[in-house]
Order: sequence, then structure tokens, then C-alpha cells
Amino acid sequence: MLTDSPIHATLPAADLDRARTFYEGKLGLKPSLEAPGGIFYDCGGTRFLVFPTRGAASGQHTQMGWTVDDIAAEVAELKNRGVVFEEYDLRGLKTVDSVADTPPVRAAWF
Repeated sequence: MLTDSPIHATLPAADLDRARTFYEGKLGLKPSLEAPGGIFYDCGGTRFLVFPTRGAASGQHTQMGWTVDDIAAEVAELKNRGVVFEEYDLRGLKTVDSVADTPPVRAAWF
């Protein structure tokens, strides 16, 4: 059954070295597996793959998300690492201190 199977996000990267710099340098993640097909990163019992691509990914949608205990602390730590967060003031989406309060989920976009 699919509901019992582990999954992972797959993220295309036109510049794998640049992506690695972001995930490792900005987010502080460590690769769990490196192969010619890409780099796996493990997070909280899940994983994602960043793979090289010649195509241009739009990146105009949420790629992946994390559930954290203290979103304000995580946002502060990421900002300290140089991550730039998007701020929104749209109908249905407004951020305050880089955090969107969109019941029932609180999320940060960067």
C-alpha cells in the first residue's frame, strides 16, 4: 500500500553545486547519500533528492516543507544563515515577521 511506503521529494537543480551550497550552507543540512543521479538529504525520518537537470524548473510553487516545534526560532536561525524570506500581503495570504498565519497551518516561505 502506498500509505505505508516512505516517500521523498525530488527537486531539480540546473546548478547542483549552487543547490548544494544552499542546502548545506544556508539550511545546515548534511548529505546522506551522494550519487551521479543527485544528492539525498535526510530530515526527521524523511528525505529529499536534489538532482541535476538541463531543463529550467519554474520553482514557482512550494517544493517541500518541514513541520517544526518552534517556527519563530527556525525562521530566526535561517535568517541568521542568510536565507531571505518572502513577505506577502495578499488576499488570503499575509506574512508577519516572515510567518504566514493561514489556519490551520502556520508556514514560512523562503
